[in-house]
Amino acid sequence: MKLSIAIPVYNEEKTVTSVIKKVRELHLPVKKEIIVVDDGSTDKTFENIKEIKGIEIFRHKKNLGKGAAIKTALKNASGDLFIVQDADLELDPAEISKVIAPLIKGEAEVVYGSRDPKLKKIGKGDKHFLFYLGGIIVTLITNLFYGTKLTDEPCGYKAFKTSILRSIEIEENRFGWEPEVTAKISKKKIKIYEVIIEAKSCRSVKEGKKLRAVDGLEAIWLLIKYKFKN
Repeated sequence: MKLSIAIPVYNEEKTVTSVIKKVRELHLPVKKEIIVVDDGSTDKTFENIKEIKGIEIFRHKKNLGKGAAIKTALKNASGDLFIVQDADLELDPAEISKVIAPLIKGEAEVVYGSRDPKLKKIGKGDKHFLFYLGGIIVTLITNLFYGTKLTDEPCGYKAFKTSILRSIEIEENRFGWEPEVTAKISKKKIKIYEVIIEAKSCRSVKEGKKLRAVDGLEAIWLLIKYKFKN
């Protein structure tokens, strides 16, 4: 069995090298390949990536969005399993082994990470309160529309049997690929398992956070859209 680890990257010169190093050093019970997709970075991200050996590198000439980067990685993946690792270090690559464990054991076809314990501890004084609140709302709407029992739909760790992900036509090119895939998998009656992971507090926009409030609103719209779209 082989795991394809997709790392979509856009202007992450400060963290991308550390993330890839951590992924390379992972000891997993399956073989792994690392697919890094630079999504039109304008800083030194691509220059940093080029210096790293033992990875596959693809580059978009212009910024197309996270979903587009995932599609490029998926097209070139040779693994039986597929997982997404963000390049900002909010999610520690050491957690990958937890997320893929149910896939390796044959207990699941799709597994999402969940930062649920952290979400329950947030308060209005948290500087990232709106990000967390948005995630809670998106998760509640997902469960309402699709009959799922998720606790953290927006979590960046999403792992799949590669064949399952390839059976879905991913239409969205930006962050919307996540609610889209969640919707389409749920409509196929494929159960999404969750595993609790450790996560750092999310970054602020000033610290490089790419997600915006409008992306949360788009996620809600897409959950509604794909509920009724064949």
